[in-house]
Amino acid sequence: MDLLLDDARCLVTGSTAGIGLEVARQLAAEGARVVTCGRRGAPGVGEVAHVTADLSRAGEPERAVDEAVAALGGLDVLVNNVGVARSARFEEVPDEEWEAYWQLNVMSYVRATRAALPYLRDGGGSIVNVSSTAGKRPSTGMPHYSVTKAAVLSLSRLVADLYAKDGIRCNAVTPGPTATDAWLGEGGLAEQQGEREEVLAKVGAGRPLGRLARPEEIAAVIVFLASERASYVTGAAWSVDGGTVPIIV
Repeated sequence: MDLLLDDARCLVTGSTAGIGLEVARQLAAEGARVVTCGRRGAPGVGEVAHVTADLSRAGEPERAVDEAVAALGGLDVLVNNVGVARSARFEEVPDEEWEAYWQLNVMSYVRATRAALPYLRDGGGSIVNVSSTAGKRPSTGMPHYSVTKAAVLSLSRLVADLYAKDGIRCNAVTPGPTATDAWLGEGGLAEQQGEREEVLAKVGAGRPLGRLARPEEIAAVIVFLASERASYVTGAAWSVDGGTVPIIV
């Protein structure tokens, strides 16, 4: 299927690894013009430009949007993907960590979206926000991650309602556990919860489909929602979780 993304001007945050990297790769393969963004250097997926930035800092999401617009000559698609998670007990998470998670997982999306709106209004555009199954059904082992990802769902619906009249679509995607470094890497979520292979086997078995997601499976849904093939989809929160969250929303 042609997703009608030829020459679409796209910014993908958190795109130097994991799901974001695969989104950038798939967008470029569809003929889109992509600007990647992250704390590391350019991933080399055929991107037009790369912005190195710490999006938890005020002003940095705005700079990323400005540099993307300068490189692309405008903006059609914004994918907010950057985020952080760790396993923790609710009563042990300090205020400073709650604030750090809020700044990266929520305020980076707010700031990037706000900065992108004038450009997305120019002919309409699409925003896709990466939330989590933990945003729909909180994970007791990741309290601050869960709360911030729920906020992303609310933000997505709010933006969809506010700017539909301008032709801007905004949707969220809620992945389940995915086979990226966040789970598989040294010191990642699996190792934080116990013996790595045992944890991964248990987490995979806990999905109705019996395994973790592959990053390309999550990215495929994000790219579809960003595309004109999803031109009548806005305000939705698409579960891409192997059937993990047993609710029909």
